[in-house]
Amino acid sequence: MRQTLPLLFILFLFLQIPAISQSVDHPSVDMDVVERIAEEGLERSGVMNFASWLTDVYGPRLTNSPQMANALNYTKEQFEAMGLENAHLHQWGPFGKGWELNRFAMHATTPYSYFPITAYPKAWSPGHDGPVQGEVVFMHVESVEDLERYRGEISDKFVMLDLPQEPEPQWNAIASRVSDERLLDLANASAPITTQQSGGGGGGSSAAAERAQLRYEILTFLQEEKPLALLDYGYRGWYGQIAISAAVMPREPGTSWADAVRAHEADIDDIIPQVSLKREHYGRIFRMLEKDVPVEIEMDLRVTFQEDDLYGYNSIAEIPGTDPDLKDEVVMLGAHLDSWHAATGATDNAAGSAVMMEVMRILKAIGVEPRRTIRIGLWDGEEQGLHGSRHYVSDHFAEASGGWGASAEIEYKDDYDNFSAYYNIDNGTGQVRGIYLQENENLRLLFREWLQPFADWDATTVTYGNTGSTDHVSFDRVGLPGFQFIQDPIEYFTMTHHSNMDYYERLVEQDLQRTAVIVATFVYHTAMLDEKLPRK
Repeated sequence: MRQTLPLLFILFLFLQIPAISQSVDHPSVDMDVVERIAEEGLERSGVMNFASWLTDVYGPRLTNSPQMANALNYTKEQFEAMGLENAHLHQWGPFGKGWELNRFAMHATTPYSYFPITAYPKAWSPGHDGPVQGEVVFMHVESVEDLERYRGEISDKFVMLDLPQEPEPQWNAIASRVSDERLLDLANASAPITTQQSGGGGGGSSAAAERAQLRYEILTFLQEEKPLALLDYGYRGWYGQIAISAAVMPREPGTSWADAVRAHEADIDDIIPQVSLKREHYGRIFRMLEKDVPVEIEMDLRVTFQEDDLYGYNSIAEIPGTDPDLKDEVVMLGAHLDSWHAATGATDNAAGSAVMMEVMRILKAIGVEPRRTIRIGLWDGEEQGLHGSRHYVSDHFAEASGGWGASAEIEYKDDYDNFSAYYNIDNGTGQVRGIYLQENENLRLLFREWLQPFADWDATTVTYGNTGSTDHVSFDRVGLPGFQFIQDPIEYFTMTHHSNMDYYERLVEQDLQRTAVIVATFVYHTAMLDEKLPRK
């Protein structure tokens, strides 16, 4: 979709931009550059082409997979073609082995019917040398003693452990924009609110501890008995949607998530094949087993493990600064390039990566000469714990250990004082509607001003609140200004996030174009300020 900024609209923008507040010593919005950015980003956008290469050609991009390596090389080549400098792959880690799915098919037969099963293997799940066939068994386990009934009985079986999910009719719209009421709540927030949801209560109760211990015993038992595969139904999704992640390992209660061994770190022989079915198929099989109707599955699961290089890589490039006094200072923008594997990782997060590549293309195309260096980072390993961005921050700016916030111990690096800001995109295809301050009230007036040119796009909200779970946290944790934008959810958490639905078709071209334009203006204006952004 090609768009222009009408002349009357441009004139309106010039008239509507207020003077910079006298309480902050910053220059005004450069409307000439805003107009040039908008024209380039809307008339000659490359964002959908970047997105198609990252998804259709190179997706999915699981951390340390061959597809991820190809995507990293593609971004580096694109940066060089744009004329960016210092394009390179930053090594971090080690992370662990890579994993590639070579073939997968699953079929069910009963005495009365045949049906294909919609399912996806979990990442780092081992496979078999060829097709395997066996009955499905539901393990009724209420105590550790119950496991002995299955000793020596399940090595040639497919195992189900969980009761099927109760059906939930979808009464609400799958896709949505941020409501005016929600934006007003965000704008009015003055306390440390957060949009990151908690995992629910009861985790410290004795009953929860007993459940965790039993789960650990069950998974340990399965690894010893080695069934053909462990079946579940993913952690979210109806209507054929399967939200999927990595194969699970036994984690003894009391072991922290950070200290637990994950599938990409484990010995291959210690993992059993694991497959997530769509909920409707899982429920159908379970109900037939309840009726003593035998179900037999044939599965062809073949994978390749990559162990030659256990490191991860970030894709880095920059537009050098031109001011003799400020060129060593850095403004960064980024997004995570890695994805899960059941689709091609379009909204999570080829969208953000393509937008940030487009930002650099726009700035280079219009010939900006920033005072500070503008640097892009496309991060690896975000899905497994912000690995790529955390390692980059540790290598260049500061290393945090021993907790979060005031409890963290921070070792500062030489470039720490030369850092101005980091901007991140990682909430799907929806356009920017504003920005989270991460509780840095010093920036409210400045960010409001920078958003004013985009009032007609309803992109003006500045909120005191936090948002988490993505790469700006790696910067914020060590006291550096790191920001994520408020974005329209569209279908992100209802449909695409980590799921088999996350394809190129779920991207909204107009939204991605507008987001690239807005982010480009933030990056440019930050690079042109007399001072670095204030820290909280």
